[in-house]
Amino acid sequence: MTQVKIEKSILQANEDIARELRSKFKDENITVINLISSPGAGKTTILEKTLPELSSKYKVAVIEGDVLTSRDAERIAKLQVPVVQIETKGACHLDAKMIKKALEELDLEGLDLLIIENVGNLVCPATFDLAEDAKVVILSVAEGSDKPAKYPTIFTRAKACLLNKIDLLPYSNFSLEDYYRDVKQINPKLQTFEVSAFTGEGLETFVEWLEGLVANGGQENRN
Repeated sequence: MTQVKIEKSILQANEDIARELRSKFKDENITVINLISSPGAGKTTILEKTLPELSSKYKVAVIEGDVLTSRDAERIAKLQVPVVQIETKGACHLDAKMIKKALEELDLEGLDLLIIENVGNLVCPATFDLAEDAKVVILSVAEGSDKPAKYPTIFTRAKACLLNKIDLLPYSNFSLEDYYRDVKQINPKLQTFEVSAFTGEGLETFVEWLEGLVANGGQENRN
């Protein structure tokens, strides 16, 4: 019982800060995206491919989350996009308190889009609210088509899913039929994209979806 109470206390404290941040983002008219995936699924590479187009239209900033090192932040900084690195020192996810602290290093005035690249993990990041408008989960073909069924929480809570590395489909046993069946059962409203960060295939459609979120104040246009 003590463990349950501690967990509830931690999540409640996170929710309180997230509520404060969400109000701030709303006042500043900032759309916030929380990117979640397993390690190596391609989050940073997808950002490298999409940020040039996004930053040509909007004021964009990135918060990078990693257990250790600032390597991903250094990659983003080369694109001339403001970026803050959070090293969690072992924690398997970002939380709202970390985001609040990181925001002190960013100029929010006129910011249109804030992208948070979470720590590589499909479990813990799904639980913690970062005051985002949308969780976006990234799955790579190399991980297997059973991941939505095995990690349903993130696929339930996400607004969009990118199936990355589709250029590897001919060389894998990934089943698109199984993948889409499980996704539809778990979250029928999940927006899905087939992309390749390596070739660039499908990323334009994802960028258009992000632009729609920004245009609609973080809300999806279902029309």
